[in-house]
Amino acid sequence: MSRVQQYQASFSIGEIDPLLYGRLDLQQYYTSVSSAKNVIFEPQGGFSRRPGLKFLLDLTSHGAANSHHLVPFEFSSSQSFMIVMTAQNNQTTIRMHFFQQGTLLTNINGSGNNYIDFNVGTLYATSTFDLAKLSFTQSADTLICVHPNFVPFKVVRGATNTTWTATSLASDLTVPKHAFSLSTSSPSGTITPSAVDGTVTITASQSIFSSGNVDQFLEIDNGFGRARITRFNSATEVEAMVEIPFFDTDATSNFILETGYEDAWSNSRGWPFTATFHEGRLYFGGSASLPSSLFGSKVGDFFNFKAAEGLDDDAIKITLSTDSVNTVTGLRSGRDLQIFTTGAEFFIPQGDLDPITPANVVAKSSTKRGAKPFIKPQAAEGGTLFIQRSGKAIRELLFSDVELSYVANNISLLASHLLVDPQKMALRSATDTTEGDLFLIVNGEDTTGYRAASLQHAGQIAAFMLNKGQNIVAPSHLVTDGVFKDIAVDIDDIYTIVKRTIGGSTKFYLEIFDEDFTTDSAVQTLTGFSGNTYGGHSHLDGKTVKLIRDDIVDPDQTVSSGNVTAGGQPTTYLEAGLDYAVEVKTNPVELRLPSGVVAGQRKRIFEVTPNMYLTQNLALNGHVLPLQTIALSGAGGVVSFTGKKKTQGFLGYSRDAQITITQTQPVFFTLLSLDYKVSVGQ
Repeated sequence: MSRVQQYQASFSIGEIDPLLYGRLDLQQYYTSVSSAKNVIFEPQGGFSRRPGLKFLLDLTSHGAANSHHLVPFEFSSSQSFMIVMTAQNNQTTIRMHFFQQGTLLTNINGSGNNYIDFNVGTLYATSTFDLAKLSFTQSADTLICVHPNFVPFKVVRGATNTTWTATSLASDLTVPKHAFSLSTSSPSGTITPSAVDGTVTITASQSIFSSGNVDQFLEIDNGFGRARITRFNSATEVEAMVEIPFFDTDATSNFILETGYEDAWSNSRGWPFTATFHEGRLYFGGSASLPSSLFGSKVGDFFNFKAAEGLDDDAIKITLSTDSVNTVTGLRSGRDLQIFTTGAEFFIPQGDLDPITPANVVAKSSTKRGAKPFIKPQAAEGGTLFIQRSGKAIRELLFSDVELSYVANNISLLASHLLVDPQKMALRSATDTTEGDLFLIVNGEDTTGYRAASLQHAGQIAAFMLNKGQNIVAPSHLVTDGVFKDIAVDIDDIYTIVKRTIGGSTKFYLEIFDEDFTTDSAVQTLTGFSGNTYGGHSHLDGKTVKLIRDDIVDPDQTVSSGNVTAGGQPTTYLEAGLDYAVEVKTNPVELRLPSGVVAGQRKRIFEVTPNMYLTQNLALNGHVLPLQTIALSGAGGVVSFTGKKKTQGFLGYSRDAQITITQTQPVFFTLLSLDYKVSVGQ
């Protein structure tokens, strides 16, 4: 038997896929863990207890089950909001609540209500709608929202933070035309154009025109001239906009009338799937009837999509050229206009000086991964993050100067087990040099088609700490007493919608991650202390909660009639909320000796020295570290511990010796590194 000292100085790879447990040849094995629940990794290499969830609003009575959507609204760094949309039970109205830095805005528009309602109007192809399919883009104080089943609408912030309007774009949109069922006719007689290009008058020798010809097309001389009819004057005269110049102004009998053109979007054809602003245009992509088409508005005239004279600033239409139908699922304005579809990724490049015009627009294919529909791609330091259509990989679309095209790297390769039917994602950018970006994916509840190792992560949040400068991707999984349904970021604030079971009933709660909280669905009382019984917790009636009073953890309480009773009267704060377990398991210990890796031998970890920062409670393999512990009642709070503590007394040999890090109290901790000693048996 021999004794060996080991040291894990970093956990920068985060939680790894169980399929990698045997990869002792990978350096990443020795800087990762086998499980990381309810912790966030730090770019410096350690990890901390995740922030708790502050309760904001019960959404259950405001909308139909499972029909909610979080939409960030960022006017500036100091003027940003979270719009909480819920589909009303009649499924024709969207109710909107507005939050700023976690506070509900009240008395919207002086109405006395804390919300506004918007009627979506007639629906396409269904009697209900799913708010999860809503997409959006923003310019200044105007948010444009699109949905496959109803007319796009805009949400506008007025002169104050409590002045908001939601208006249908039905009367604002100039909808382009498309020949869904093209037919042609060749009337007898002749026609004569007044000019060869521009706006012209076309005169017929016989009565061949009708008002129904407006927005239809006329071709002359086998396609050598083409014009769109814009005005009906009489049966023998119309006005038209020339798209392909005529050869001359002579009378000709060689012409055809095209019919079958209708609005590209309508309640019978469907509405755009996605939208973005790019180079002075508003772009709409995809629809039920035109899944592979992309439309760009006239420059500066964002709601005008109708083709005109083909001038540089006119509206644009392009249909992706592919072997199969690729439905447009997402758009993002970057160095180029990025187009995400179900089968591939495209981009519309911009020249060094030349803007995108109807004459030069072209969509180039880059990668063929495909993006999962209705999950908005996220910008991240020069790249774009998206969920691959299978839902089993996160990819980053990056421009390659070597290939002069885009590549789509798999950044979740080492932790693909954490992804289970992703539904929503959000990115919170680092606010200072001590943080990494935090990429959050909400998993669905449906586990069909996912391997057993992934099933436990259904309804959870896969949290990836990203630090591109150090090439770090460190994932963990976040769990609560319930199921996460949605997530969105308002600059620094991370909002989520959680489905919980309270008193046997299903509830939908809006909550926000808050670093001052260590429990979930929690309420903090900060002033007005009198006695030790406090209300305001009716949303947790019947649930067992943790009580934290002035850094003292009181015995668990069951909420009754919205009240909790503390062990004494608080002086600074009282927090009551649901507990959540923290558990990190190191990888099975495989010793690296000068002679090589010693694998498979029986071993025992008999001593562990953790290096901690501002830690109040921590346990290793069930051993609570002898820090200044928080008393259960009647004692003052403690100062957090920073430094190292040696712990001994671990028993039992095994082939897969591991260290399990847990907490026995809902308080703060940060673990920086682990120094441990192992005895090796035979």
